[in-house]
Amino acid sequence: MSIDTETPTTDTDADRLARELGDAITSLPEYQAYLDAKSEVESDREAQERIEEFEQVREEYLVARQTNQAEDSDKQALTDAKRRLHALPVMKTYLRKQAALENRLQELDDLISQPLAVDFGEQAGSCCQD
Repeated sequence: MSIDTETPTTDTDADRLARELGDAITSLPEYQAYLDAKSEVESDREAQERIEEFEQVREEYLVARQTNQAEDSDKQALTDAKRRLHALPVMKTYLRKQAALENRLQELDDLISQPLAVDFGEQAGSCCQD
């Protein structure tokens, strides 16, 4: 099965509505709150240090797993780094706002999917489903 990736030469109602939906999503309070929380995390020095620490420990753990050298202590170090990161108030806020946005987007996905024979969000991001 071939997927046509060419841009349509004429806008359909669905194309126009999709763009309008994207614009409308950017004005949702949940989206704005998420962006604000993301900005706070990006400008918080301690959060950035903990993110770097977590990413480094995660990378080390993944390499150890790929080479069959991962130990329980490696997994525990990753869990501890994640816990330290998520314990920061700015990260707690960010994760709450992210979850609220994801929930709102799921609600919109449900509304879009109602008249369709498929789950719009699930099918839109997948390929070759049985």
